Amino acid sequence: MMTFELSPTPLDSFKLSQDFTAPGAGAFNCFEGRVRDHNDGKPVVALDYEAYEPLCRAEMEKILREAGNRFATIDIKAAHRTGTLKVGEPAVWVGVLAVHRDEAFTACRYVIDELKKRLPIWKKEYYADGSSQWSYCADHSHAH
Repeated sequence: MMTFELSPTPLDSFKLSQDFTAPGAGAFNCFEGRVRDHNDGKPVVALDYEAYEPLCRAEMEKILREAGNRFATIDIKAAHRTGTLKVGEPAVWVGVLAVHRDEAFTACRYVIDELKKRLPIWKKEYYADGSSQWSYCADHSHAH
């Protein structure tokens, strides 16, 4: 049962992992993206995430189905924060259960990469100098 959550409250990585099990899963892989203290050479102090929820949910269902069809997964779960986050807080979490580790790693990478490219999520970065800037969250280069 693949699931996706947009959460206005902090993500609890331990709970997301703890409750995510299956008897046939020999591998569990997860990715947690956190708010970092810099971007493009500017010191970041906080972020705001906004999402267009209906399209996020519809597109994420497609991504999860694609990953499930492409890789031998047992289950996939993902969550993304909305609202204001401080440096160090989890912004996104993806977990994959599979029979073997290769499928778990590959599917997890696929889901986070596609989420970053395709979901209508925007972030406003707040900088140490008091300025701020909105940006679309797509990761076009993977070079960050």
